[in-house]
Amino acid sequence: MSLDIARSIAFSGLSATSVQISVTSSNISNADTTGYTEKTANQSSSVTNGVGTGVTVTGITSTVDKLLLKSLISATSDLGSADTTNTYLTSLEKLYGSTSSTDSSSTGTSLANSIASLESALSSLASTPSSASLQSNVVSALDDVASQLRETSSSIQKLRSNADQDISSSIGDVNTDLQQISDLNAQIKQTAAVGQSTSDLEDQRNTALQDLASKMNVSYFTASNGDLQIYTKSGQALVDSSAHTISYTAAANVTAATTYTAGSSSSGFSAITVNGVDITSQITGGDIGSLITLRDTTLPAAQSQLDQLAQQLASAMNSVSNSASAVPAPTSLTGTTSVTSSTALSATGTVRLAVTDQSGSLVSYSDLDLSSYSTVGDLVTAINGISGLSASVDADGHLAITATGSGNGVAINEMTSSVGSSAEGFSEYFGLNDLVTGTTAADIAVNSKILSGTNELQLGTLDSSSSLTVGSTVLSSGSATVVNAFYDALTSSRTFATTGGIAATTGSLADYASAIVADVASKASQASSNYTAKETTQSTYASSLSSQSGVNLDEESAKLSTLQNKYTAASALIQAINTMYSALLSAVQS
Repeated sequence: MSLDIARSIAFSGLSATSVQISVTSSNISNADTTGYTEKTANQSSSVTNGVGTGVTVTGITSTVDKLLLKSLISATSDLGSADTTNTYLTSLEKLYGSTSSTDSSSTGTSLANSIASLESALSSLASTPSSASLQSNVVSALDDVASQLRETSSSIQKLRSNADQDISSSIGDVNTDLQQISDLNAQIKQTAAVGQSTSDLEDQRNTALQDLASKMNVSYFTASNGDLQIYTKSGQALVDSSAHTISYTAAANVTAATTYTAGSSSSGFSAITVNGVDITSQITGGDIGSLITLRDTTLPAAQSQLDQLAQQLASAMNSVSNSASAVPAPTSLTGTTSVTSSTALSATGTVRLAVTDQSGSLVSYSDLDLSSYSTVGDLVTAINGISGLSASVDADGHLAITATGSGNGVAINEMTSSVGSSAEGFSEYFGLNDLVTGTTAADIAVNSKILSGTNELQLGTLDSSSSLTVGSTVLSSGSATVVNAFYDALTSSRTFATTGGIAATTGSLADYASAIVADVASKASQASSNYTAKETTQSTYASSLSSQSGVNLDEESAKLSTLQNKYTAASALIQAINTMYSALLSAVQS
């Protein structure tokens, strides 16, 4: 072997070791870089005509377990979903207030506690029905319950709006990831074509893939040309030869009536599309999948529970208030049921309508046989035939009855009346004397005239004697009968239908309110436990992948020391060969 060959071998060893030192240094420097994997400078011996001529670095590579990476991608998607669900359900739970109690009192702020406060106010009023301050307390307590229902409903819709906005924001992040992966695909092919290492670019692409998976569930594979191709659950391409932008427009305003309906042009929420194809139903995992479920299923379920509570509360209060009257009687009563003059009237029994003065003395009255009238228009005509009363169907489509005499009022006793398929009393059917207005948690409220003090709380009852005498007192307040009826309606067992995940049940309004609070708390607790479990799973896969392909600082430091010795040895070999050359030249020259 000539000295030239020996020196070439020594220089190849020095060069290879220099590359290995550079790679090892990069490993150490990037030990904490997210997504970075350990790189290895692969080398092989050079052979010319059967004779070893040194060493060559054949490439810089990293080893990533593809099955482990796929498991990590799936776990990352699950964690993204669990994290978002946990965050939103924690916020939802806070909306329902706290519950706390002692042996003597309940001091929580939940709906159940608010209803319990209303029960307590009615109980106090029953002992002194004529007390203006205690009546005011009842109205205030009822207003607190209604206000809490409205506020909670509004907050649920705000959460739905936030979820919708977050969907839009996350889709923006997804589009960024898709474009980055597409760009890296191109760079990787270009770099590989000139024989350079693509390991660092592949690390960046895998990091972008993990971020994408945290936002939505995807399928992916690496094509023969090195491209990472990404598809939705049902095979809609997101990245193939290029990135396909996902489109979505968040709703400008979200109410309980705002829903997503696939394929409908009138859907309240727009579809999530790729190249015009609706992929909303294909996104079931990651942050976006969770947000869709929260917006379209979980939060509407909570709203439906509130709505049922509001409807049952209104029904309980109004069933009593419509059988009673304020004292003095209000000058006019306007219903809440939508009707027209031609609306068929399916009714039987008798209803008593009376005109009373400010002291509750009778001015005029009439008992109407409801079976005599086939339409609401017929009924209006009959009421107009009662001295001192005027009736009409107003511009809003509600029955309105007014006392025409100055200072007089309208009082109703439902007597034996039975109207409609539910066989409600006359006043209750038309909603003429409702204490509570609204049909959902979003609009439930105490009758504005009672809340403002224009009309008094309905605690009187129109005399039901077979006949009445003009000038006699037929309407008086101060009896505990109506107050007790309110209390009984509030506390008695009622039937609640299956809704929002709560099975059909019977119980008081406070019982159902407690069930709602408990249901939300249970879902929040389950979401927290699920998040912890998914976090542990994802962390386990991440640790396993890091152990398999990540940087071990101890190993890299030891490797660097070994490479330093190799570099020193190669340098010494070159120095020795140079000394031999000098000796040879000296011998020739002499």
